[in-house]
Amino acid sequence: MVVGFAILILLQVVGEVLSRSFDIPVPGNVLGMALLLAALCTGVVRLEWVEEAAELLLSHLALFFVPAGVGVMVYFDLIAAQWLPIVTATVVSTFVVMAVTGKVADWLEKRGGQ
Repeated sequence: MVVGFAILILLQVVGEVLSRSFDIPVPGNVLGMALLLAALCTGVVRLEWVEEAAELLLSHLALFFVPAGVGVMVYFDLIAAQWLPIVTATVVSTFVVMAVTGKVADWLEKRGGQ
């Protein structure tokens, strides 16, 4: 499990360094996840190495939402003042994600059936 955590943290740090060094407008942790995906797909990192650490993190996923909840409470006045754009963006992005997910699922189903 220690090796898995080390790999996950290393890829997150590399993502952060890339994001800050090249002024990429993508959060470093997202770049780290993309690097993890690439490493898993290419076989550089084996799933067995990170599986146990990832399962532990996923089993405690609810704890990771506590800071976000505190942030909502801290910025409640700002959120209350900007509720319409927030609600609009949430609703529109939800429908876009559902549509894209449906199209991808349909494409994968057609592709897998051949």
